[in-house]
Amino acid sequence: MSYRILSAEFMHETNTFSRIATDEQAFRNCYYLDATEAIAQRGRANTELAGFLEIADTYAWELDHIHSAGAGPAGKVTTAAFDWICDPVVAATRHKHYDGILLGLHGAMVTDFCEDGEGELLQRLRTVVGSRMPIAITLDLHANVSEKMCELADIVVSYKTYPHIDMRVAGRQAAQLLQRTLSGEINPRTIRASRPMLEEVNGGRTDIGPMTEWIKAACERELRPDTYAVSINGGFASADIAEVGPTVLVTAEGDMNIHRAFAEGIADDIWNSRQQVINDYLEVDAAAAIGAQFDASKGPLIIADYADNPGAGSYGDATNLLSALLDAGVLNACFGPMVDPETVRLLNQYEVGDTVEVRLGGKTDPGIGGGPLELPVRLVLKSDGHYTGSGAMIGGLRRSFGASAVVVVDNIEILITSVAQQLLDLQQFKSFGVDPESKSVVALKSMQHFRADFEPIAGRVIVCDSGALCTPRYQLLEYHNVPRPIFPLDPV
Repeated sequence: MSYRILSAEFMHETNTFSRIATDEQAFRNCYYLDATEAIAQRGRANTELAGFLEIADTYAWELDHIHSAGAGPAGKVTTAAFDWICDPVVAATRHKHYDGILLGLHGAMVTDFCEDGEGELLQRLRTVVGSRMPIAITLDLHANVSEKMCELADIVVSYKTYPHIDMRVAGRQAAQLLQRTLSGEINPRTIRASRPMLEEVNGGRTDIGPMTEWIKAACERELRPDTYAVSINGGFASADIAEVGPTVLVTAEGDMNIHRAFAEGIADDIWNSRQQVINDYLEVDAAAAIGAQFDASKGPLIIADYADNPGAGSYGDATNLLSALLDAGVLNACFGPMVDPETVRLLNQYEVGDTVEVRLGGKTDPGIGGGPLELPVRLVLKSDGHYTGSGAMIGGLRRSFGASAVVVVDNIEILITSVAQQLLDLQQFKSFGVDPESKSVVALKSMQHFRADFEPIAGRVIVCDSGALCTPRYQLLEYHNVPRPIFPLDPV
């Protein structure tokens, strides 16, 4: 039997501390694609949609994909933007009969009217389709999973990798489980376990550390005939909401007490490992000092600024690390991105080769991460910012930094962009004439995701805290809505 399935992708990771609201333009700056465009651009890449399409082809589904939308992490999603994306999905269920629903979501969306964007979307759908239609969703490993999400979605599948390289795998798994549900083979539900933490202490890092064993246990558990998906979510600490933090989800049937005991056991392990921090966050001066003396004969030194990571909602215009690199006399280096559309507009008035006095970075909130730097820069490239990824995460996907420029200051090439995105693919430098592999030092703004494409070329990787919005020192942020006590804000 062939089924008619509604599908959509709607993704946002909301940093509630950001002063930049996520509006319609923010989605257009990243991607907002109708069905035809989404399938053309995302249908063969490492995306949830590609996984959906694989299973749709296998079982001859009539897949009605509404659209794919995603915006870079930033402040709360506006009501207007949420309704603009949500309404066509809900409206489709009013006008057509579907057998099931398949959604690619993030799991950490906060709007300006509610803390649980994904739960709100699911509630609106359930209001129309009722409680019996099966709904399957995929989530990012950094989801803050609410009880509502688990109540309203029958099937929940989260990524199991960080850096995230299994989006298509997650989409395929969720779609396969939906097929099994529709055929009457299984009757799944999802349970949730959590602990009073802002996040798993290493942010869900899966390449090393305790998360590797938990993911292994999850995969082994999924081999049981009554267990269909086990998701271990690291949580997203930059959301000041009631249901924040790491969760363990089990999508299963049968004796749910046994499944709950398994989930609670992993949750206990996450709690008991809360002091096992892997990363050593350097001050920017210490990181720059290492860069000034680094022997790059076996590959460049990669310096990742976790605190100014646009991939977690930071502004991307902090200057503390760049200032430290210049002060330390670091040579043969590249740095990016510096998100500064004002400076890009200024540079566009000049010709390549010109030397221009600029006031670079630090404009969004000069009180964190460093204020503007007064610098003479030599302009070496002007661009519309378009590039196509080639690495494990975004290979084949076309993205844009918006209007961009590359300048040189004291032998440091700086990529200046208009749109905030984290560095996670070599093409984000190479497409703009910057060759990271030939550098002694590569300084970039990213958390963990950069490792997928940059670690293979690195002689060494170090991470630093520039004091910007995504500082790992959470005590510096003003939380008001998280439940207290909670780790690491309180002595629990």
